[in-house]
Formats: sequence, structure tokens, C-alpha cells
Amino acid sequence: MQFLKRSTLAYLAAALLAGCTPAPELPQSPVPEVGVITVEPQSQWLTSELPGRTKAWLTAEIRPQVGGIVKERLFTEGSFVKMGDILYRIDSAPYQAVYDQMRAATAQAKATLDSARLKAKRYAALAEIDAISQQDNEDAQATWQSAEAAYQAAKASEQSARIDLAYTTLTAPISGRVETSSVTPGALVTASQETALTTVQQLDPLYVDITQSSAEVLRLKRELAEGRLHKAGDDEASIRLRLEDGSEYAHAGRLQFSGASVSQSTGSVTLRAVVPNPDGLLLPGMYVRALLEEAVDENAILVPQRAVTRSATGATHVLLVEDGKLTQREVTIGRQVENQWWITSGLSGGEQLVIEGGQKARPGDAVSARPMTIPAAVAVTTH
Repeated sequence: MQFLKRSTLAYLAAALLAGCTPAPELPQSPVPEVGVITVEPQSQWLTSELPGRTKAWLTAEIRPQVGGIVKERLFTEGSFVKMGDILYRIDSAPYQAVYDQMRAATAQAKATLDSARLKAKRYAALAEIDAISQQDNEDAQATWQSAEAAYQAAKASEQSARIDLAYTTLTAPISGRVETSSVTPGALVTASQETALTTVQQLDPLYVDITQSSAEVLRLKRELAEGRLHKAGDDEASIRLRLEDGSEYAHAGRLQFSGASVSQSTGSVTLRAVVPNPDGLLLPGMYVRALLEEAVDENAILVPQRAVTRSATGATHVLLVEDGKLTQREVTIGRQVENQWWITSGLSGGEQLVIEGGQKARPGDAVSARPMTIPAAVAVTTH
């Protein structure tokens, strides 16, 4: 019995001593780390990519101004011709005969005029001394004037015949590339016929006619008026071309003018640009895409696309680190710039935007910010 009491007391003492030992503390979970960038406003170009068609700088359709048989074609189709080069010869024999006849008629009228002038001068002198009647003098003066008129008419007919004779030789009115011929030697042509014999086109430089929707024009003007964008330059803004195969044309062009009216059928405004074509790569009628620098935003905010999320309602949000805590904010997206979004509202310069690790915490949780960098943006293109 004595032994049991001592054992019980020893057990109770051990239990009391064990109860006084402090419990071990649980380890604290680490603060989540997120990758952030500092939002910095930057100068950003607004470039429109618009459809367009190339058009020859000068175009001359060659049509005969006199009728006849084509005797010769003196050019190679598709070759370059200079202004004044002979393209066709029409049989000139009939026109040569008419011209010779008109020259003879002019010479005859000139002889008649000389005779009438001498007679009129003699009669005028005789009339002064009353050697002839006044009626004879007046008839002589009238005959002189009539002969003068006949001579002028003969000269005009001769000049007309000379012009017709010259028209039997068709020359290039401009320098450029000559297209295929619609006639061959031996063909009969008529004056001012509807079908052109061929066409000469000057291809350096070229026009590019571009169309832009009136809605895009209005939006651009509104943003310029509100001060969000600034005009890129004068009416001769620079443009670049993208060809049908996707390659970029080597030579930049200049915008000449913007149309003053909107097409009722397409709802678009026509723009015209001038583009150098020294290598002859561009041909009239080619489809191109014109990259037109229209305006610049001096304080644009661009963020990586992965930093923006969209809710079920369509609202767009970003995550920020503010005072060491994760916060969520709604933003408005304007345009896409490569792999970034152009933010029009909701962000300001200097804020820390989360681009990695946002799923590790919830808004309101404490986080550790790790600075990151992203590549610079390029000019934004609208379609």
C-alpha cells in the first residue's frame, strides 16, 4: 500500500512537469511572390492598314485622229518608249495628195491677191487726180479685200491638210511602258475610234488609291479633337506598302490628299498617295495594303496581354500591387499593339502591374513584388 502511494505521487509529479512544457509553434506560410512591371506612359504611333490599288502616274491611250490603213507598227509591246517615239504609221498617200492640192490653191490665191493689191493701189492713185471714176476705185479696193480673204482661207486649208498628214504618224505623247497593240499592219482604222490602238503608261512614280471607312475617319478626328491623339504631320504623311505576297515594299510613299466626300455606295473616303517605283516592281491595278501613320499618342499606356483578364460579363481587369497587397481594377482596352493591349482608362503611370504569379494570391492578400521587364512596343495598326 505504501508502495502504491509513492508510485501515484511520482506519476502525478511527472504529469505536472510535462504539462508545463510549451507546445511547438506551427511554421508560417511564405508571402506569395508576383512578377510586376511599372506602368510607364510612352509615345505611340497610330497606323492604319488600309486596302488600295495602284494606278499609273500618267496614262495615254493612243487613238488615230485620221482614218486609213496601218502601214507600220514601230515598237515592241511591253517595252519602254520615250515621248516623241513613232508608234504607228498610217498610209499617208491620200493626205499627201490633199496637202499638195491645198498648197497649190494657196499659191494661186497668193497670186490673185498680189494682182488685186497692185491694181487697187494704182486705182487709188488715179482716183486722187480724177483719172477714173470713184466707182472703179471702190471696186478695185473691194476686189483686193476679197482676194486677201480668199488667200487666208487657202492658207487655213493648207494648214489643216498639213495637220492631217502629220497625224498619219502616231507618236508617244509621254514616256513610259507601252502595252499590247490592238491592231497589226494592214488594219483599217478610223478617226477617234472607240478602241485604242495601244496605251502608254508612266509607272515611276505611281499613284496608290486607298479607301478608309468614314467611321474610322470620324473616330480619328474625335480623338484628335479631344487631345488623346496628336496629328502625325501635314497632308503629305508618310505611308508604307505591303504587297499581295505579304512582303513590305522597299520605298516609302507620301500621302497627297484626302477625299472631301464619302462614297454613298461604300461609305468610305478615298485617299491618294504617290509612291516611287524605280525598279518597276509595281504595276497598275495591283492590290496592296497601305500602312498610313495618322496620329501619335504622347502618353499611351500599353500592357502585356497576359496581364489582362476578362470576366464572364465581358469586363476587363488587371491586378496591381498597392501597399504590399494584391488589388484588382477594371480597365478599358482601346486597341491591340502586337502582343500588348493599349489601355485607354483605368491605369496611371508609376503603378505596379502584375504580369506573373497573380493566381498565387487573392485580392487583399499580402504579396512580394518582383520587378520584371517587357520589350518595347511598336506602332499600332488598325484594320
